[in-house]
Amino acid sequence: MEQLIITPKTKISGLLDAYPQLEDLLIEMAPPFKKLKNPILRKTIARITTIGQAATIGNLNVEELVNKLRGEVGQNLTNVETEGGEAFNTQKPGWFDAAKVVEEIDTRDMLHAGEHPVHVVLAGVKKLNRGEILKVIAPFLPAPLIEKASSLGAGHWVNKLNEELFDIYFISFENE
Repeated sequence: MEQLIITPKTKISGLLDAYPQLEDLLIEMAPPFKKLKNPILRKTIARITTIGQAATIGNLNVEELVNKLRGEVGQNLTNVETEGGEAFNTQKPGWFDAAKVVEEIDTRDMLHAGEHPVHVVLAGVKKLNRGEILKVIAPFLPAPLIEKASSLGAGHWVNKLNEELFDIYFISFENE
């Protein structure tokens, strides 16, 4: 079997399939990773989340995380490009106005049921008219979802309420 080389683009599920012993290390490095113990989240979110995105979620340096994981499995340490360590807007933006929220999607029940909310949320983002806001409620920072919505031209604001509750607001700057 070919050895998985750990990079910032490695998916968490692939990492843990190849090196299950790294799960405890991830959880030790960042408490938000304890959600990996939830089989539903592990089956859904871990399949699309990269190590680079996980570093952002865990507020870790991407290069340090990759090198720590590589060191644990005997791979050479590397200099890492910080692609995938995108910064998220956590300061309330000037465009935010609660009256402009036209839809709210709570992902917690979907995730608990084993459903992946990405398509529902992206459909909501796509149907926003210019200046309209979509509110998404999530039990963790959904880095891949934010990056995908940003690639569609949506602006965002991440409002962290606590370690297990985030409100993410998306606004359309494009559609008329």
